[in-house]
Amino acid sequence: MFQIRIHGRGGQGVVTAAEVLSMAAFDGGRHAQAFPSFGSERMGAPVVAFCRIDERPIRTREPVMEPDALIVQDITLIHQVDLLAGLAPEAYVLLNTSKPLDALGLGDLSRRFQSDRLCTCPATEFALDQTGRPMPNAALVAGFAALTGQISLTAVEKALRQRFAGPIGERNVAAANAAFRHVTRSLAPRDPATRPVPTQAHAAAD
Repeated sequence: MFQIRIHGRGGQGVVTAAEVLSMAAFDGGRHAQAFPSFGSERMGAPVVAFCRIDERPIRTREPVMEPDALIVQDITLIHQVDLLAGLAPEAYVLLNTSKPLDALGLGDLSRRFQSDRLCTCPATEFALDQTGRPMPNAALVAGFAALTGQISLTAVEKALRQRFAGPIGERNVAAANAAFRHVTRSLAPRDPATRPVPTQAHAAAD
């Protein structure tokens, strides 16, 4: 089972990100589950959502305490919430920011996690460019696909078109493609022997 925890704030589409992840995994022939951590729903309040992906039916509904991957939609939470709780050194970490980790006071992350599994992505900027709204969820789901190889970009695009009908769906797909390319380029110089093996659809998207 591959487990993902997503942190963000109310109004950023955190729960939708988990749903799109699960839809993309299901499209790839796997079992998937997505659900939020219930709490304050006010705009700007910290929000957590979870997603599980497995080859077999998923029975548990417990919160993800030891995720295989962490997606941070709002980097300002990094100093307010213990986002890294339960993360092993081999976990994947995807952060929504355009700034270097050192500039954010997060230089120690480079020493704590494997370099090929730690990546930043300016997802909000991609969302603003393509949709006009600061909703980074679609871009980060595609960034997750590029970083982990757990789902394909093709499946992400299909899930986004199902979740967002019409032109808004296409604009989210464009943001997703921009993020996928960004993460792929960011990882390119790193040791290819440690990179995830992409699915056929994933590789075709490169």
